[in-house]
Amino acid sequence: MKNLQVQIDDHSGFCFGVVYAIEMAEEILDEQGYLYCLGDIVHNDEEVSRLTRKGLRIIDHTELNELTNERVLIRAHGEPPSTYELSIKNNLTLIDASCPVVLKLQYRIKNSFDKDETIYIYGKHGHAEVIGLLGQTSNKAVVFQDISELDLPSLPKNITLYSQTTKSTDKFYEINEILRQNGITVNTNDTICRQVSNRDKELRSFAEKFDKIIFVSGTKSSNGKVLYNVCKEKNENTFFVSNADQIESDWFGENDKVGICGATSTPLWLMEHVRERVLTF
Repeated sequence: MKNLQVQIDDHSGFCFGVVYAIEMAEEILDEQGYLYCLGDIVHNDEEVSRLTRKGLRIIDHTELNELTNERVLIRAHGEPPSTYELSIKNNLTLIDASCPVVLKLQYRIKNSFDKDETIYIYGKHGHAEVIGLLGQTSNKAVVFQDISELDLPSLPKNITLYSQTTKSTDKFYEINEILRQNGITVNTNDTICRQVSNRDKELRSFAEKFDKIIFVSGTKSSNGKVLYNVCKEKNENTFFVSNADQIESDWFGENDKVGICGATSTPLWLMEHVRERVLTF
C-alpha cells in the first residue's frame, strides 16, 4: 500500500441546473417506470448509463418527430422554439428542466432579436445550449468559439454580444476588448453562469494543494475539457479519467496527497468511486 491521502473537492460536481433536471427525471422514473429525454440528460456517460438502467430513454430530434402522446424531458441545456411547436403538433407533454440561467439568456436574446439587433454568440458550434439560443433568432445570429473565426475588418460597427453560459469569463472579456480595439461598438451581455465560471478560481486553488490530481469527467463535456486544462496548468500531474477503471497505480508515489475533482456534469457518486479505487493502491 502506498499510504495515499485522498480528498474530493467540495466545489466539484453537478451545478444546480443539472441537479434540477436529474431530480425531475428520477421522480417521473419512480412513478412511471420510463421517460423519454431529448438528448443526453448530462454530458457524462456513467450517469446516463445509471439513469437508462432506471428507464430513461434517450432520443434525438429525428426520433422526437415520430413520437406522439408521450412525456419528454427537456434537459438543462434548453431547446429552440421549434421543439415546443413540434410538441403541440405531436401531442407531447414536455417536462421542461431547462436551467433557469439558460432560459433567462434565451429570453434576452429573443428580446434583442425582436429589436433587430445584430447578434453574435460566443459559444461552441453545435452545442445543445447554443442550438437553443440560435433558435431564438431564427438561426440568424453568428456563433463563434474563437475570435480568430471572425473577419474583424468586415464586422458590423455595432453588435450585440452574448455568451454560452458555461464559457470562460476571462476569455469573454478578452474577446470584448479585441472587438472594441477594432473600432466595433459592442453591446455586451455577460450571461455566463457564475456557479460555473467561479470554479476556475476554486480549482486553481485546489489543484495546488496536492501532489496528484484526478479530474473526473465525461469526454463529451465542454466544461470538463476547460476545467481539466485549468487543473493541468496549475498542477502538471493532473490525470483525466471518465471512470475508476481508468486509474493506474503507477501514477502515484508513496505518501502522495491526491485531489479528486470534476466538471459540472460529474456526479458525486462517480468521484467517490474514484476515491475508493485510489485508496486500494
